Amino acid sequence: PSPPSTHSQERMSGAEPPLPKAVTFATASLGGIGGWCVVHPFNSIAVRSSLATTSGRPFSLSSVLASEGVAGLYSGLGAGCYRQLIYAGSRFGLYEDFRDRLHSYRGTTDFASRLVTGGSAGGIAAYLSCPMEVCVVRMSNDGSLPEAERRGYKGVGDAFRRIVKEEGATTFWRGSTPFVQRAVMVGCFQVATYDELKGFYAGALGQEKNTLPNVFCAAMTSGLIYSAVTMPLEAAKNRMAGQKPGADGKLPYTGTLQTLAKVARGEGVKGLYKGYGAYYLRCGGHTVTMFVLVNLFRERYRAMLM
Repeated sequence: PSPPSTHSQERMSGAEPPLPKAVTFATASLGGIGGWCVVHPFNSIAVRSSLATTSGRPFSLSSVLASEGVAGLYSGLGAGCYRQLIYAGSRFGLYEDFRDRLHSYRGTTDFASRLVTGGSAGGIAAYLSCPMEVCVVRMSNDGSLPEAERRGYKGVGDAFRRIVKEEGATTFWRGSTPFVQRAVMVGCFQVATYDELKGFYAGALGQEKNTLPNVFCAAMTSGLIYSAVTMPLEAAKNRMAGQKPGADGKLPYTGTLQTLAKVARGEGVKGLYKGYGAYYLRCGGHTVTMFVLVNLFRERYRAMLM
């Protein structure tokens, strides 16, 4: 029998030829956008459920569907896709770049180095994408607000312009601290564990690394881990990004720890996990869809051009 091709040998060992940097970032962005289109409704449910208690209103999915239809769950989809263009592309792209550079320096890649590079890439990506994150939170939740409190953004561009004009550009980074902190955790517990788990499942289940079953198993597990770890920070980020000044002109949430403590005191720890079911469907669904798409895009590129 003929020997396996070089590409097959590389797939079995997990050592595939490196991609151009532009392709690495572009496939990460496209995978993130594709995954977000699938899970955006779950994000809208999670955001609305998390923010409902701030105004003393119970959240009801049936009432959302009755008043806005299924289309209401896709409010803010455009902003979400723009966010993924920046966030997913730089988070996954920078992680691979940082990981490979560190490997060249140390001569090895272990789980600790994956955690460090994953967390660093996540934090940088989050800070860069904060403006789109604020737009996503506000547009996703706007339909659930009382008529008098709705901002009525017409689209991503309108939201961006009005926030700058009415509140100042610094508003985009009002909830940046919990967002960046959450993204550091996501980088550690999604990207780094996904990378590590691909090797684990390849050995434990005899899978070829970077094949569809291998990517699916690693992505599902990393999604479960990171959603459980990051939900409190997600709740804090949503509340800080979506808040309005009170009657005294002061904002109710001023920092990550203050927000976490205030919610825990007023609603119990479970208040930080309100909307977790939808959040997990968003996290797990996006993790699986994104990494599967990234893998497919890269396989197609290699098959056609390498």
